[in-house]
Amino acid sequence: MKTPKSGLVVALMARASILEPGEEGMKEPWSHRWSWQLTLAVASMVALMALAVALTDAVAGHAVAAKPQMDWKAQLAKVDEAVGTNEVALAVLRWPEAYAAALRSRHWEGLVAVGDAYRRLGDLGGFREAAEAKAREIYLAALFRARQEASLDGVLRVAEAFAELGDAVVVEQCLRAARPLAEQTRDERADLRVRAFAERWDARRLEVEQQSGHGNGGNVR
Repeated sequence: MKTPKSGLVVALMARASILEPGEEGMKEPWSHRWSWQLTLAVASMVALMALAVALTDAVAGHAVAAKPQMDWKAQLAKVDEAVGTNEVALAVLRWPEAYAAALRSRHWEGLVAVGDAYRRLGDLGGFREAAEAKAREIYLAALFRARQEASLDGVLRVAEAFAELGDAVVVEQCLRAARPLAEQTRDERADLRVRAFAERWDARRLEVEQQSGHGNGGNVR
């Protein structure tokens, strides 16, 4: 008899195999097929959800909705619950629901949270590169919304995410967006926060450049 966990993986494989273009994938090791097919299956679901949510967002406007704000947190808690029980496949299947709810919220916070979660799933599920690529898209959407809301917290949080990814170009864009926002608040603490982040980022980039022996304007790991 199959355990619930093994049954889930078998079902997931069957679902993902629909996206397989041919029989060549069967020649790969099972672990490679599983992570690649899983990534394709989730990407397909995410694309469909994003399209539907984008249409809804265009009609509903840009106000922050209270219920979706709670929805993405509830959905993300289900993802964390599956990770806590070592059911990575289940967590990956649940993640698109959290992503869709974050999009519906029309707020930067949920997008950053689901982007962070997807990177963690990528590490656990063996699709780190694909997860980071998707997270970059999500973080850029979060940056757009944070700038719309004139949220210094949002812009700096996105900057932190891109700093973790070593994306120097986008970090600099975030800092250019953060400085005028800090000035608009007329709060000295806001300016100090931006300066503190910029100093940490410059120190990190300098350290990486010294270790590598030359500058790297694209990625700072």
